Amino acid sequence: MSEYRKGLLLGFLCYLIWGLFPLYWKLLETVDSIEILAHRIVWSCLFMVILFCVVQRHRLRDFIKKKHHWPMLLLTGCLITFNWGLYIWAINHHYILESSLGYYINPLLNVLLGTVFLRERLTVPQIIALVLAAAGVLYFTVDYGRFPIISIALATSFAIYGLLKKKMGLDATAALTVETIWITPVALGYIVWLVAHGESALCTFDLPIYLLLLGAGVVTAVPLLLFGMSACRIPLSTLGFIQYVSPTGQFLIGVLVYRETFTTAHLICFGCIWIGLTIYTIDLVRTLRKSPAA
Repeated sequence: MSEYRKGLLLGFLCYLIWGLFPLYWKLLETVDSIEILAHRIVWSCLFMVILFCVVQRHRLRDFIKKKHHWPMLLLTGCLITFNWGLYIWAINHHYILESSLGYYINPLLNVLLGTVFLRERLTVPQIIALVLAAAGVLYFTVDYGRFPIISIALATSFAIYGLLKKKMGLDATAALTVETIWITPVALGYIVWLVAHGESALCTFDLPIYLLLLGAGVVTAVPLLLFGMSACRIPLSTLGFIQYVSPTGQFLIGVLVYRETFTTAHLICFGCIWIGLTIYTIDLVRTLRKSPAA
């Protein structure tokens, strides 16, 4: 298998796992969302640190020595913690469709932030795509009577997180490890407090719950590692096309598995964003054909 095909396969697996996340978090529906988040942070941190110590100890050590990045990594750590926590809460409170909508919006929001903060120019198709997305959200708000705050919050927090990481230009995996190191003391302290007050899921002596909470670190780290290995083999623009596997998986799980309500307002909102993403993708393909270096 060529390196390019390996990259495609690894990228697809990465986004497929992310797309199947609702099935995993739903298994922990009886556990409070904040406690799930705390376990996810702690076990992700432990998993990543062990992995680096075994595979590339010097890489993490050299990365940690760059202390001028620490304040920004604390900020990005808070952003990704908020994103993870809101996503888990949304899944376990029957907002899978709204969370998938957020990750459909995210690529278009990335374009908007790139224009505002990185002085990237918007093309006409990109403007049309953004207007369609905005129109879809506006229609949903008026017709359904509720602003999709979960979708916007997920898309915005992840887009800002990506923007800050792009401006720092740091290794994604090592940076995530340091981010979780920053947040782990708070998460671990919260778990200890829950246990001390007898309010933790750990006090139930339920082995499947124990294993699922422990596995939260693995299911967080594995797709990130797959993403890193894929990004080394194929262009990020190609990964950008594959990324729609993730919200599509979430969408199908929400509609087909958990039978979440899918109204006309949902259809029009999703439809506007899907059309916008199609226009955006076609424009991106044309740009890449004209200038492969882009």
